[in-house]
Amino acid sequence: MIWRPFTQEETAEKPVKIIKGDGIWLYDENGKRYADMISSWWVTAHGHANKEIAAAITQQASMLEQVILTAFTHQPAETLVQNLKTVLPPTLKHFFFSDNGSTAVEVALKIAYQYFRNKGNTERKKYLCLEGAYHGDTYGAMSVSGKHSMYHFNFSEFFFDTFTIPVPETYEGVRDLEASEEKILENLEKKLQTEGASFCALIVEPLIQGARGMVMHRPQFLEKLVKTVRKFGILVIFDEVFTGFYRTGRFFAMDHVSENPDIACLSKALTGGFLPLSLTIATDEVYNAFLSDDPKKTLIHGHSYTGNPIACAAACKSLEIFMRPETRQKVATIERFYRSRPLDSVTKRRTCGLIDAFDVISPQTAKRLVRALFERNIFMRPLGSTLYILPPLCVTTEELGWVYDEIQRALKSV
Repeated sequence: MIWRPFTQEETAEKPVKIIKGDGIWLYDENGKRYADMISSWWVTAHGHANKEIAAAITQQASMLEQVILTAFTHQPAETLVQNLKTVLPPTLKHFFFSDNGSTAVEVALKIAYQYFRNKGNTERKKYLCLEGAYHGDTYGAMSVSGKHSMYHFNFSEFFFDTFTIPVPETYEGVRDLEASEEKILENLEKKLQTEGASFCALIVEPLIQGARGMVMHRPQFLEKLVKTVRKFGILVIFDEVFTGFYRTGRFFAMDHVSENPDIACLSKALTGGFLPLSLTIATDEVYNAFLSDDPKKTLIHGHSYTGNPIACAAACKSLEIFMRPETRQKVATIERFYRSRPLDSVTKRRTCGLIDAFDVISPQTAKRLVRALFERNIFMRPLGSTLYILPPLCVTTEELGWVYDEIQRALKSV
């Protein structure tokens, strides 16, 4: 029996067996199809079974399937790094490969702590994070998600020290937002005036906290937050595992602000959903702290499949598709569509780039709504009382129109 993620097997419904995918569609063994409106946990960026990425994987697999990324390098990894440099801030120059979002974050946390240790500062042992954060399921990633995380409470006794910053949520109809932002930043600065020298890094999901329920904050708040912590010599980590690759309307969420991170994490849509791959990317300042004739200053971290050539080939082709002008145009078209479609009987609607989210009265209502939509051939997943749309980029406005019509009907029925 397959032990499914985030699933209580005692009470969950039997899974549907999927045999193929095509664009936004998933087909089960009985021939029924479902519109995948969450990009299969936010990874299938260009659509299921994208032929260009599949061809790139096939070609690479016939040449080189895997090689250890210590004594060797290879062309797909080098090409991916060079192409990413053209869309990332120029300060992010050094790329560490791993396998998924959790490990990319784990690497970033280790780098931030060891950066100060390598420079002779052993006092900076704590991290700043946002309330309700989700950065992954390894122990470091869980720690910076907070002790009260809805996902990680079973393991909280093992977490290292963090300080949690409230998030000033933005949505349609929100009030007193700027006052809330200023109060949060004022309280944070007071905290750092006495304890700032004990923190090594701030980690944030820039602009959108996905797993918390698509909770959004303004670029203006993020900008001020980064400037505040930098007054106290604290490094900044942007976890762009979810927010990268046009999810916020720009190539990366960091493109919405002028303050660039010291370390960034990428994964999920990186390969277009075909293979696991992630990157932790650092500035010269951070990277140079690890250069030494002392072996103890090495970043002693790695994975068996680090920089896998087949995964890198998939990422190269996925990135090529992302960089096409028609992709930027499609992102804008999808966001315009969201903003043109009203939804009755929902609250806290918030839209950003490829994401449209709203709340219903309760988690139970959200589950009933998702079941009703599934019967209408639409696959979505609730996040507490929140429902959201995040389709593959191949979706058409006609398909989106049908989905929103069905959502409105389902809202009336439940």
